Amino acid sequence: MPLPTAPRRRLAAAAALALTAALSLTACGSGTPSNSGAAAVVSKEASNSPYQGTVLGKHFDKPDLTLSDTSGQPFDLRQRTAGRTTLLFFGYTSCPDVCPTTMGDIGVAMQKLTAEERAKIDVVFVSTDPQRDTTKVLRTWLDSFDKDFIGMTGDLDKVKAAAKSLGVLVEDPVVNKDGTVTSSHGAQVLAFFPSDDKAHVLYLSNTSQDVFAHDLPLLAKGVPA
Repeated sequence: MPLPTAPRRRLAAAAALALTAALSLTACGSGTPSNSGAAAVVSKEASNSPYQGTVLGKHFDKPDLTLSDTSGQPFDLRQRTAGRTTLLFFGYTSCPDVCPTTMGDIGVAMQKLTAEERAKIDVVFVSTDPQRDTTKVLRTWLDSFDKDFIGMTGDLDKVKAAAKSLGVLVEDPVVNKDGTVTSSHGAQVLAFFPSDDKAHVLYLSNTSQDVFAHDLPLLAKGVPA
């Protein structure tokens, strides 16, 4: 016998909650995912949302974070992106898997936007390995995806605190015996709306290029979730 409508909705909401409760760190550098932690974010049932990303039940404030940009100048995240659609991702340039694939998918999706839409979106990449991600290294790496992407690098403690405020876990980089570096970090992309500078939509590490291509025009227009 089919479930009544209300129980079905409750089950759907519970499934959405379980999905985001299972978000985990990604051990970039090892080539394999790690379940060493969970992101403290909560989703809500969003069957009527125009977005294909995960709609957040809690709207996170944009972190109060100032680091160096790729020109070596101070970049105040809140101030410089105020009132603008902002995609925020924490990662590092020598990551062999989730970081380049995520930034690459966003880059391709951005290229499909009109010039007017592109001008309304800031894509910000915050390094979780600032010792190796110098401003020059970060700029060169980001340019391979999109020359307009913003890079931030600097004090790792500040980075960890900013990530923690969003429920994204960042751990200290580990140098392996072979000289490679493993930096475990949450692999979520958070989308902040221009209306209130809060994160309303989240994208997991396996989000497809098509999902970004679908959602970016909506984000550029500030369409409510």
